[in-house]
Amino acid sequence: MKRRESLKALTLSSLAGLTVTAPVDTKPPQTPVTIPGGRTKKEAIRDAKLMSEKYFTDTELQTIRILCDIIIPADARSGSASQAKVPEFIEFMAKDIPSLQTPLTGGLQWINQQSNKRFGKAFALCTAAQRIEIVDDIAYPEQAKPEMSQGVAFFNLMRNLTAAGFFSSQMGIKDIGYMGNTPNQWDGVPEDVLKQYGLSY
Repeated sequence: MKRRESLKALTLSSLAGLTVTAPVDTKPPQTPVTIPGGRTKKEAIRDAKLMSEKYFTDTELQTIRILCDIIIPADARSGSASQAKVPEFIEFMAKDIPSLQTPLTGGLQWINQQSNKRFGKAFALCTAAQRIEIVDDIAYPEQAKPEMSQGVAFFNLMRNLTAAGFFSSQMGIKDIGYMGNTPNQWDGVPEDVLKQYGLSY
């Protein structure tokens, strides 16, 4: 099974458990709020407030974008995770669920420390081959060395968030092949059945 297919299967089985638990701040934003289908006004106000805030630095977001595209690169079927706006999804989740903030920022610091130690530069400034060398050390938990445990935990979190963000995006839903509530095509009783009973339209 290919990596994208594995992530798809894992995500579909776990998306139901991804819930929003942070306390609700109903202070209205300064701009008018559009209420999308399926959301209450209170939820839409809270979403708009979170969307207006910035949590990660530009450098952190660049690193997240690179990692997302390593996890789900573009292929012949669809675009990459960053093209599906997964980094924006991860930033939203970090603001929506504050308990994600320390593991994410700590993990970003860890991966930059590793790249500085190995290559003398931040992860985002490394070559593609150098980035993959680090990722290979943390992407396979059963094979990772004990000293890589913090990186493994961070990459597991990034992989879960990337898969959840991608396969709940418009691009990811098309990738899955979900058709939604599409009505069947009804062309009437087949001609051979009508003929069998001596009927016609």
